[in-house]
Amino acid sequence: MRKDSPVYMGPRLRRLRRDLGLTQADMAADLDISASYVALLERNQRPLTADMLLRLARTYKLDMAEVAGDGGTEQTARLHAVLKDPMFADLDLPALATGDVAVNYPGITEALLRLYTSYREEHLALADQGVTHDDAPDPVAESRRFLAARRNSFPLLDDAAEKLAAEAEAEGGLTGWLRARHNLRVRRLPSDVMAGSLRRYDRHRDAVLLDDTLDTASSQFQLALQIAYLEMRKSFDAILKDGQFAGESGRRLARRALASYGAAAILMPYTAFAKAVETRRYDVEALARQFGTSFEQTAHRLTTLQKPGQERVPFFFLRVDPAGNVSKRLDGAGFPFARHGGSCPLWSVHRVFETPREVVTQWLELPDGQRFFSIARTVTAGGGGWGAPRVERAIALCCAADHAHRLIYTQGQPTPEPTPIGVTCRLCHRPQCLARSAPPIGREMLPDDFRRTRAPFGFADG
Repeated sequence: MRKDSPVYMGPRLRRLRRDLGLTQADMAADLDISASYVALLERNQRPLTADMLLRLARTYKLDMAEVAGDGGTEQTARLHAVLKDPMFADLDLPALATGDVAVNYPGITEALLRLYTSYREEHLALADQGVTHDDAPDPVAESRRFLAARRNSFPLLDDAAEKLAAEAEAEGGLTGWLRARHNLRVRRLPSDVMAGSLRRYDRHRDAVLLDDTLDTASSQFQLALQIAYLEMRKSFDAILKDGQFAGESGRRLARRALASYGAAAILMPYTAFAKAVETRRYDVEALARQFGTSFEQTAHRLTTLQKPGQERVPFFFLRVDPAGNVSKRLDGAGFPFARHGGSCPLWSVHRVFETPREVVTQWLELPDGQRFFSIARTVTAGGGGWGAPRVERAIALCCAADHAHRLIYTQGQPTPEPTPIGVTCRLCHRPQCLARSAPPIGREMLPDDFRRTRAPFGFADG
């Protein structure tokens, strides 16, 4: 940065000072300037010169890029993404004007972004009303709503994870990093010694203990998860601060989800992974081999690639057991069936148990005409030894049909007629569906005294 190119970054300086736990007087004393000058800098009434940037970096031992920031690039991209919401479609919002607001008024931009996120959470909460049947808080629904409101994208964690991944590579891997940074050994112990734990942080013996039946991908994920808990606590707290939770359980589940996000981001750093997905055309198995991760971990990571300015294909992720119970639901795209969908038996995710480990593709169409492309496959949890319990589940990745041409799974393949599915039977109004398990809400049932339809339920057309 040239000395004759001053910049204004008052809000960023104020945030830095508060993060360091300093008053304006404290910072003034550290930098050998007056407290009133610090106040002027924070109010953008004085530029923050290159010399002052260097002084900040040296005094507080900060990375120069961390102090200078990105010049509002990320804020601009985030604001652009928010303003794409259909409710703003009738407004004239030139990209140049949006950029000017983000760069010149970062505080107002941040306020708008927080308001929009809060609006999304409230909007999703309203969608939940009428689905639950009691007043007790549902921690799983709260956690899912928290992630969905943010499109399962947390650039703050992605940035921190990239830095940690680079450090770990320099130390020869996650084990070497834990030893060098925290003086922690990694020990693998039998399941009976671990007493039901896959991973345990033993502070007294300075060790991270792992169940020795874990495969390589699971072991690496557990180490990355421990690193995330050690290094990203402040980031978790900052992200959760704006969440809306009725009880502590919902907050803890959301925190667990953030930790898993951080671990995946360490194993599959955003920049490298985003480049690889384009090179390999979203081939989940090939990406898993490249990054040493499992099929499920890789599929999960694909739902998070919505960092402003570096977006990739947005995916919806679903995991179900053979009984159809949904144990994980991640939405990186705002799909209409992301909240309560996944139970339609016509979706191939419920049939892949018949063909274990085989990737099954399917084109889908919702009653309103929206089309999607889906891949589904079974995954196994547990095992690791004879007699060890295993759990078979099925996972599905789904993207809008408009993006399907970017996936290797459609390469050289004709586009067949899509399978008509519904969000759930209660919200699907297709009258001839033989797989229907319940009549749709708001439709009058027909008597079958004189006529019985092929479909399980007959209902009026109007």
